[in-house]
Amino acid sequence: MRLFTLPSALLCAFTFTPRSIVFLVCLFGSPLALCDQNDSRLDNLFSQLKQSENAGVILSTESQIWEIWLQHANDDVEQLMTLGTQRMNVQNYTEALLVFSQIIKNFPGYAEGWNKRATLYFLIGNLDASLADIKKTLELEPRHFGALSGLGMVYIQREDLSKAKQAFEDLIEVHPNSPNAQQNLEIVSEQLRFSII
Repeated sequence: MRLFTLPSALLCAFTFTPRSIVFLVCLFGSPLALCDQNDSRLDNLFSQLKQSENAGVILSTESQIWEIWLQHANDDVEQLMTLGTQRMNVQNYTEALLVFSQIIKNFPGYAEGWNKRATLYFLIGNLDASLADIKKTLELEPRHFGALSGLGMVYIQREDLSKAKQAFEDLIEVHPNSPNAQQNLEIVSEQLRFSII
């Protein structure tokens, strides 16, 4: 997978303004380009996730799935996803939001664009927007374990523990050996038991 098609020096020198991001994304072409979540390799990888209990195999399989989800038929989209993620990681949320929103606008069938923006909205505390983007991600890729985990976390933040429990149960259905999912489900189930007492 090529992440950068332009020389890195050129990328570093280029100042990304809202107008330049829109311009870059508009150069990409049709929004009907091949999307990541339709990759035929995913079925085998998800089968592997369900069957293996080996931590190393699980980690490797997760990584392969994430790599496929990030792929796009257009290398420029991958490059902008990397840029948006870098901006988000250094808490430059305004630029990250511009990047992810433009990717979604031009490629609405690209699940990972929605998932990244959902993550960003969660980080800035906009739970309603995060929830809307998670739902769109799951509409495009129902097996998206990252989005299912995020869904559970949003419902925890909203103190809707029954919906959080359902999200973690759905996550375990897709990824039964996810230690985080099992742990989160136990915590939420315990809190629900205490709230009933």
